[in-house]
Amino acid sequence: MLSGSSFSVRPLAHTEFAREAELVHTAYAAGPYAEELARDAAWAAAERDSAGRAAGGAVLVAVASDAADGGALLGAVTVVRGGSAYAKLAAPGEVELRFLAVSPDARGEGIGAALIRAGVELALCWGVDLVRLDTGVKNPAAGLYERLGFVRTPELDAKLDGLSYGSSLSYAYPLQERVDVRLREIRTAEIPEVSELVLAAYRDDYEGLPATYLGEIANVAERAAQHRVWVAEDTESGALLGTITTPRPGQRLSDVAQPGEMDLRLLGVARSARGRGIGSLIMRHGLRLARIRGTARVVLNTSTEMVAAYQLYDRMGFERLPEREQRIERPDGSGFTLLAYGIDAAAS
Repeated sequence: MLSGSSFSVRPLAHTEFAREAELVHTAYAAGPYAEELARDAAWAAAERDSAGRAAGGAVLVAVASDAADGGALLGAVTVVRGGSAYAKLAAPGEVELRFLAVSPDARGEGIGAALIRAGVELALCWGVDLVRLDTGVKNPAAGLYERLGFVRTPELDAKLDGLSYGSSLSYAYPLQERVDVRLREIRTAEIPEVSELVLAAYRDDYEGLPATYLGEIANVAERAAQHRVWVAEDTESGALLGTITTPRPGQRLSDVAQPGEMDLRLLGVARSARGRGIGSLIMRHGLRLARIRGTARVVLNTSTEMVAAYQLYDRMGFERLPEREQRIERPDGSGFTLLAYGIDAAAS
Protein backbone atom coordinates (compact mmCIF):
# COMPACT_ATOMS: atom_id res chain seq x y z
CA MET A 1 0.00 0.00 0.00
CA LEU A 2 2.71 2.49 0.96
CA SER A 3 6.47 2.08 0.89
CA GLY A 4 9.36 3.80 2.60
CA SER A 5 13.06 3.16 2.44
CA SER A 6 13.03 0.85 5.47
CA PHE A 7 9.38 -0.24 5.78
CA SER A 8 6.12 -0.61 3.91
CA VAL A 9 2.50 -0.30 5.03
CA ARG A 10 -0.05 -2.94 4.10
CA PRO A 11 -3.15 -4.69 5.49
CA LEU A 12 -2.60 -7.16 8.32
CA ALA A 13 -2.73 -10.81 7.27
CA HIS A 14 -4.92 -13.24 9.23
CA THR A 15 -1.83 -15.23 10.15
CA GLU A 16 -0.36 -12.15 11.86
CA PHE A 17 -3.12 -11.46 14.40
CA ALA A 18 -1.10 -12.69 17.37
CA ARG A 19 2.01 -10.75 16.29
CA GLU A 20 0.00 -7.54 15.89
CA ALA A 21 -1.61 -7.96 19.32
CA GLU A 22 1.82 -8.41 20.91
CA LEU A 23 3.12 -5.32 19.11
CA VAL A 24 0.21 -3.20 20.35
CA HIS A 25 0.69 -4.46 23.91
CA THR A 26 4.44 -3.80 23.86
CA ALA A 27 4.06 -0.32 22.38
CA TYR A 28 1.48 0.85 24.92
CA ALA A 29 3.35 -0.76 27.80
CA ALA A 30 6.25 1.54 26.91
CA GLY A 31 4.03 4.63 26.62
CA PRO A 32 2.92 7.39 29.02
CA TYR A 33 -0.23 5.49 30.09
CA ALA A 34 1.36 2.12 30.80
CA GLU A 35 0.38 2.09 34.47
CA GLU A 36 -3.24 3.08 33.85
CA LEU A 37 -3.75 0.64 30.97
CA ALA A 38 -2.21 -2.23 32.93
CA ARG A 39 -5.23 -2.03 35.27
CA ASP A 40 -7.80 -1.82 32.44
CA ALA A 41 -9.26 -5.24 31.62
CA ALA A 42 -11.34 -3.89 28.72
CA TRP A 43 -8.25 -2.38 27.12
CA ALA A 44 -6.33 -5.64 27.54
CA ALA A 45 -9.11 -7.54 25.79
CA ALA A 46 -9.15 -5.04 22.93
CA GLU A 47 -5.38 -5.31 22.54
CA ARG A 48 -5.68 -9.06 22.10
CA ASP A 49 -8.65 -8.89 19.74
CA SER A 50 -6.86 -8.20 16.46
CA ALA A 51 -9.46 -10.24 14.58
CA GLY A 52 -12.35 -8.30 16.06
CA ARG A 53 -10.72 -4.96 15.32
CA ALA A 54 -10.02 -6.03 11.73
CA ALA A 55 -13.62 -7.20 11.33
CA GLY A 56 -14.83 -3.71 12.21
CA GLY A 57 -12.83 -2.16 9.39
CA ALA A 58 -9.17 -2.94 8.79
CA VAL A 59 -5.82 -3.19 10.54
CA LEU A 60 -2.80 -1.74 8.73
CA VAL A 61 0.76 -2.65 9.66
CA ALA A 62 4.19 -1.23 8.94
CA VAL A 63 6.54 -4.05 7.97
CA ALA A 64 10.33 -3.97 7.83
CA SER A 65 11.63 -3.95 4.26
CA ASP A 66 14.88 -5.64 5.24
CA ALA A 67 14.49 -9.35 4.54
CA ALA A 68 16.95 -10.05 7.34
CA ASP A 69 14.24 -8.90 9.76
CA GLY A 70 11.84 -11.50 8.39
CA GLY A 71 9.16 -8.90 7.71
CA ALA A 72 9.07 -7.76 11.33
CA LEU A 73 5.99 -5.75 12.33
CA LEU A 74 7.15 -2.24 13.25
CA GLY A 75 3.81 -0.55 13.76
CA ALA A 76 0.05 -0.88 13.41
CA VAL A 77 -3.15 1.14 13.33
CA THR A 78 -6.77 0.01 13.39
CA VAL A 79 -9.19 1.67 10.97
CA VAL A 80 -12.63 1.32 12.56
CA ARG A 81 -15.91 2.04 10.78
CA GLY A 82 -18.35 4.19 12.71
CA GLY A 83 -20.95 2.17 14.60
CA SER A 84 -18.76 -0.92 14.89
CA ALA A 85 -17.70 -2.48 18.17
CA TYR A 86 -14.46 -0.56 18.72
CA ALA A 87 -15.63 2.89 17.59
CA LYS A 88 -15.71 5.45 20.39
CA LEU A 89 -16.43 8.67 18.50
CA ALA A 90 -17.15 7.79 14.87
CA ALA A 91 -20.77 7.70 13.72
CA PRO A 92 -22.00 5.66 10.73
CA GLY A 93 -20.46 7.15 7.59
CA GLU A 94 -17.30 8.04 9.51
CA VAL A 95 -14.07 6.22 10.36
CA GLU A 96 -11.98 6.20 13.53
CA LEU A 97 -8.27 5.50 13.83
CA ARG A 98 -7.43 3.59 17.00
CA PHE A 99 -4.65 1.51 18.56
CA LEU A 100 -1.85 3.35 16.78
CA ALA A 101 1.28 1.52 17.91
CA VAL A 102 4.95 1.74 16.96
CA SER A 103 7.53 -0.70 18.27
CA PRO A 104 9.75 1.05 20.84
CA ASP A 105 12.80 -0.02 18.82
CA ALA A 106 11.43 1.62 15.63
CA ARG A 107 10.39 5.04 16.91
CA GLY A 108 11.70 8.13 15.19
CA GLU A 109 11.50 6.56 11.70
CA GLY A 110 8.24 8.20 10.61
CA ILE A 111 6.25 5.00 11.02
CA GLY A 112 3.44 6.56 13.04
CA ALA A 113 2.90 9.28 10.44
CA ALA A 114 2.93 6.75 7.60
CA LEU A 115 0.31 4.61 9.34
CA ILE A 116 -1.96 7.59 9.96
CA ARG A 117 -1.63 8.72 6.33
CA ALA A 118 -2.43 5.22 5.11
CA GLY A 119 -5.44 5.00 7.40
CA VAL A 120 -6.83 8.31 6.18
CA GLU A 121 -6.30 7.28 2.55
CA LEU A 122 -8.12 4.00 3.16
CA ALA A 123 -11.03 5.96 4.62
CA LEU A 124 -10.97 8.18 1.53
CA CYS A 125 -11.19 5.07 -0.66
CA TRP A 126 -14.24 3.95 1.32
CA GLY A 127 -15.91 7.32 0.69
CA VAL A 128 -16.60 8.20 4.32
CA ASP A 129 -17.31 11.74 5.47
CA LEU A 130 -14.44 12.17 7.91
CA VAL A 131 -11.86 10.44 10.09
CA ARG A 132 -11.80 10.78 13.87
CA LEU A 133 -9.24 9.91 16.51
CA ASP A 134 -8.34 10.80 20.06
CA THR A 135 -5.33 10.71 22.32
CA GLY A 136 -4.63 11.20 26.01
CA VAL A 137 -3.42 14.62 27.12
CA LYS A 138 -0.05 13.12 28.14
CA ASN A 139 0.53 11.55 24.74
CA PRO A 140 2.98 13.50 22.51
CA ALA A 141 1.17 12.13 19.42
CA ALA A 142 -1.18 15.14 19.56
CA GLY A 143 1.46 17.22 17.79
CA LEU A 144 1.75 14.60 15.05
CA TYR A 145 -1.99 14.60 14.37
CA GLU A 146 -2.07 18.38 14.05
CA ARG A 147 0.91 18.38 11.67
CA LEU A 148 -0.91 15.83 9.49
CA GLY A 149 -3.95 18.09 9.16
CA PHE A 150 -6.30 16.86 11.89
CA VAL A 151 -8.34 19.59 13.61
CA ARG A 152 -9.43 19.63 17.23
CA THR A 153 -13.05 18.81 18.10
CA PRO A 154 -13.18 19.91 21.76
CA GLU A 155 -16.97 19.58 21.80
CA LEU A 156 -16.50 15.79 21.69
CA ASP A 157 -13.83 15.53 24.39
CA ALA A 158 -16.43 14.99 27.10
CA LYS A 159 -17.53 11.75 25.41
CA LEU A 160 -14.14 10.32 26.37
CA ASP A 161 -14.41 11.15 30.08
CA GLY A 162 -14.32 8.20 32.41
CA LEU A 163 -11.65 6.24 30.57
CA SER A 164 -9.03 4.79 32.85
CA TYR A 165 -6.26 7.05 31.61
CA GLY A 166 -8.06 10.35 32.20
CA SER A 167 -8.68 13.33 29.93
CA SER A 168 -8.35 13.03 26.16
CA LEU A 169 -8.19 15.26 23.11
CA SER A 170 -10.34 14.48 20.07
CA TYR A 171 -9.61 15.28 16.42
CA ALA A 172 -11.23 15.07 13.00
CA TYR A 173 -10.03 15.04 9.39
CA PRO A 174 -12.86 15.96 6.93
CA LEU A 175 -12.76 14.06 3.63
CA GLN A 176 -15.86 15.16 1.71
CA GLU A 177 -16.33 18.70 0.51
CA ARG A 178 -20.02 18.60 -0.47
CA VAL A 179 -23.06 16.82 0.93
CA ASP A 180 -24.57 16.14 -2.51
CA VAL A 181 -21.49 14.44 -4.00
CA ARG A 182 -19.28 11.71 -2.57
CA LEU A 183 -15.77 10.90 -3.82
CA ARG A 184 -14.61 7.30 -3.36
CA GLU A 185 -12.68 4.53 -5.07
CA ILE A 186 -14.39 2.69 -7.91
CA ARG A 187 -16.11 -0.65 -7.22
CA THR A 188 -15.51 -3.59 -9.52
CA ALA A 189 -19.12 -3.73 -10.67
CA GLU A 190 -18.90 -0.11 -11.80
CA ILE A 191 -16.02 -0.58 -14.23
CA PRO A 192 -18.18 -0.89 -17.39
CA GLU A 193 -20.22 2.20 -16.50
CA VAL A 194 -17.14 4.29 -15.70
CA SER A 195 -15.47 3.09 -18.88
CA GLU A 196 -18.38 4.39 -20.95
CA LEU A 197 -18.56 7.60 -18.92
CA VAL A 198 -14.93 8.59 -19.40
CA LEU A 199 -14.82 7.39 -23.01
CA ALA A 200 -17.89 9.49 -23.87
CA ALA A 201 -16.40 12.52 -22.14
CA TYR A 202 -13.31 12.42 -24.37
CA ARG A 203 -14.88 11.08 -27.57
CA ASP A 204 -17.70 13.62 -27.60
CA ASP A 205 -15.67 16.66 -26.52
CA TYR A 206 -12.51 16.19 -28.59
CA GLU A 207 -12.63 15.31 -32.26
CA GLY A 208 -10.05 13.18 -33.98
CA LEU A 209 -8.64 11.31 -30.98
CA PRO A 210 -6.71 8.22 -32.19
CA ALA A 211 -8.38 4.86 -31.75
CA THR A 212 -5.44 3.64 -29.66
CA TYR A 213 -5.88 6.54 -27.22
CA LEU A 214 -9.64 5.99 -27.03
CA GLY A 215 -8.95 2.34 -26.23
CA GLU A 216 -6.60 3.39 -23.43
CA ILE A 217 -9.22 5.77 -22.05
CA ALA A 218 -11.85 3.03 -22.03
CA ASN A 219 -9.61 0.47 -20.31
CA VAL A 220 -10.72 1.29 -16.78
CA ALA A 221 -10.29 -2.30 -15.63
CA GLU A 222 -6.53 -2.22 -16.21
CA ARG A 223 -6.17 1.19 -14.57
CA ALA A 224 -8.16 0.11 -11.52
CA ALA A 225 -5.93 -2.96 -11.12
CA GLN A 226 -2.71 -0.93 -11.29
CA HIS A 227 -3.65 2.46 -9.88
CA ARG A 228 -6.55 4.15 -8.09
CA VAL A 229 -9.63 5.04 -10.10
CA TRP A 230 -11.95 7.43 -8.27
CA VAL A 231 -15.60 8.23 -8.90
CA ALA A 232 -17.84 11.12 -7.92
CA GLU A 233 -21.22 9.75 -6.82
CA ASP A 234 -24.48 11.64 -6.38
CA THR A 235 -25.34 10.93 -2.74
CA GLU A 236 -29.10 11.04 -3.34
CA SER A 237 -29.48 9.08 -6.57
CA GLY A 238 -26.26 7.03 -6.57
CA ALA A 239 -25.52 8.16 -10.13
CA LEU A 240 -21.86 8.31 -11.13
CA LEU A 241 -21.00 11.85 -12.16
CA GLY A 242 -17.30 11.77 -12.97
CA THR A 243 -13.96 10.04 -12.54
CA ILE A 244 -10.20 10.54 -12.33
CA THR A 245 -7.17 8.26 -11.97
CA THR A 246 -4.28 8.68 -9.51
CA PRO A 247 -1.25 6.47 -8.88
CA ARG A 248 -0.93 4.28 -5.84
CA PRO A 249 1.45 5.61 -3.16
CA GLY A 250 5.05 5.73 -4.32
CA GLN A 251 4.15 5.24 -7.99
CA ARG A 252 3.38 7.50 -10.95
CA LEU A 253 1.10 7.38 -13.97
CA SER A 254 3.34 9.06 -16.53
CA ASP A 255 6.68 10.69 -17.14
CA VAL A 256 5.32 14.14 -16.31
CA ALA A 257 5.70 13.37 -12.58
CA GLN A 258 9.09 13.79 -10.95
CA PRO A 259 10.16 12.43 -7.54
CA GLY A 260 8.07 13.97 -4.78
CA GLU A 261 5.14 14.71 -7.11
CA MET A 262 1.80 13.00 -7.83
CA ASP A 263 0.23 13.01 -11.28
CA LEU A 264 -3.44 12.90 -12.27
CA ARG A 265 -4.93 11.45 -15.45
CA LEU A 266 -8.18 11.05 -17.36
CA LEU A 267 -10.53 13.45 -15.63
CA GLY A 268 -13.98 12.83 -17.08
CA VAL A 269 -17.40 14.27 -16.21
CA ALA A 270 -20.70 12.79 -17.37
CA ARG A 271 -22.58 15.07 -19.74
CA SER A 272 -25.64 14.88 -17.49
CA ALA A 273 -23.56 16.30 -14.63
CA ARG A 274 -22.08 19.29 -16.45
CA GLY A 275 -22.61 22.64 -14.76
CA ARG A 276 -22.48 21.25 -11.20
CA GLY A 277 -18.81 21.97 -10.58
CA ILE A 278 -17.95 18.27 -10.67
CA GLY A 279 -14.70 18.69 -12.62
CA SER A 280 -13.20 21.17 -10.17
CA LEU A 281 -14.50 19.11 -7.22
CA ILE A 282 -12.73 16.01 -8.53
CA MET A 283 -9.53 17.97 -9.09
CA ARG A 284 -9.63 19.26 -5.52
CA HIS A 285 -10.08 15.66 -4.43
CA GLY A 286 -6.76 14.93 -6.16
CA LEU A 287 -5.11 17.74 -4.22
CA ARG A 288 -6.59 16.39 -0.98
CA LEU A 289 -5.15 12.96 -1.70
CA ALA A 290 -1.73 14.49 -2.31
CA ARG A 291 -1.90 16.31 1.03
CA ILE A 292 -2.92 13.11 2.80
CA ARG A 293 0.16 11.43 1.33
CA GLY A 294 2.41 14.34 2.21
CA THR A 295 3.12 15.03 -1.46
CA ALA A 296 4.05 18.64 -2.13
CA ARG A 297 3.08 19.00 -5.80
CA VAL A 298 0.44 17.71 -8.22
CA VAL A 299 1.14 17.61 -11.97
CA LEU A 300 -0.67 16.54 -15.13
CA ASN A 301 -0.65 16.57 -18.89
CA THR A 302 -3.28 17.90 -21.26
CA SER A 303 -3.14 19.15 -24.83
CA THR A 304 -3.68 22.35 -26.77
CA GLU A 305 -6.76 20.72 -28.28
CA MET A 306 -8.42 20.10 -24.91
CA VAL A 307 -9.48 23.69 -24.34
CA ALA A 308 -12.10 23.06 -21.65
CA ALA A 309 -9.60 21.01 -19.64
CA TYR A 310 -6.76 23.49 -19.61
CA GLN A 311 -9.14 26.38 -18.95
CA LEU A 312 -10.27 24.52 -15.81
CA TYR A 313 -6.66 24.05 -14.71
CA ASP A 314 -5.94 27.73 -15.33
CA ARG A 315 -8.92 28.77 -13.20
CA MET A 316 -7.78 26.50 -10.38
CA GLY A 317 -4.32 28.06 -10.29
CA PHE A 318 -2.29 25.40 -12.06
CA GLU A 319 0.83 26.78 -13.73
CA ARG A 320 2.36 25.73 -17.02
CA LEU A 321 5.56 23.67 -16.91
CA PRO A 322 6.95 24.39 -20.39
CA GLU A 323 10.18 22.50 -19.76
CA ARG A 324 8.12 19.27 -19.50
CA GLU A 325 6.05 19.84 -22.65
CA GLN A 326 6.52 18.21 -26.01
CA ARG A 327 5.23 18.46 -29.57
CA ILE A 328 3.30 15.42 -30.84
CA GLU A 329 3.20 14.90 -34.62
CA ARG A 330 0.49 12.81 -36.28
CA PRO A 331 1.09 10.63 -39.34
CA ASP A 332 -0.93 13.07 -41.47
CA GLY A 333 1.44 15.91 -40.63
CA SER A 334 -0.81 17.64 -38.11
CA GLY A 335 0.09 17.79 -34.45
CA PHE A 336 -0.44 19.32 -31.05
CA THR A 337 1.51 20.29 -27.94
CA LEU A 338 1.29 18.03 -24.91
CA LEU A 339 0.96 20.64 -22.18
CA ALA A 340 2.24 20.14 -18.63
CA TYR A 341 0.73 21.79 -15.56
CA GLY A 342 1.60 21.78 -11.86
CA ILE A 343 0.22 23.15 -8.63
CA ASP A 344 1.16 23.19 -4.95
CA ALA A 345 -0.88 20.48 -3.23
CA ALA A 346 -1.78 22.93 -0.47
CA ALA A 347 -3.80 25.01 -2.96
CA SER A 348 -7.56 24.77 -2.50
